[in-house]
Amino acid sequence: MKLALRKENNWVPSLMDEIFKNDSISNTDQNRKSLAPPVNVSEREDQLLLQISIPGFNKEDVSIEIEKQVLIISSKVAAVNEEIIGKFTRKEFCKQSFKRSFNLPKSVHLDQIDATYENGILSVILPKKEEDLSKPKKRIFLK
Repeated sequence: MKLALRKENNWVPSLMDEIFKNDSISNTDQNRKSLAPPVNVSEREDQLLLQISIPGFNKEDVSIEIEKQVLIISSKVAAVNEEIIGKFTRKEFCKQSFKRSFNLPKSVHLDQIDATYENGILSVILPKKEEDLSKPKKRIFLK
């Protein structure tokens, strides 16, 4: 069974590309990309929200750190010799170590970052600084 290969569009850079610039999987081959947990990034008026799909992990297994305006989310899984009971036709369940890193915009209030883990989804809330919330959007008109 072959899965469709998704080609990345490198023609149009975006703000989200800037957030993912330090992503530890961004310059690796397609096989390694599939090992990193998928991430959804959404922006609201007062916060950014990262949602990472990591089913099968315990809260204690996940590390969240900030170093020099970079958010690092990781987990190390020790190799376990598992006793195989029965005969598998196909075995896809696995739990692997991962590390994702994200450049944080200067508008994020680093001291108020919060995270929750529920039903296999790690949610990291990145509140925006008050001074950035009060600034109105600037509209640029085309000439």
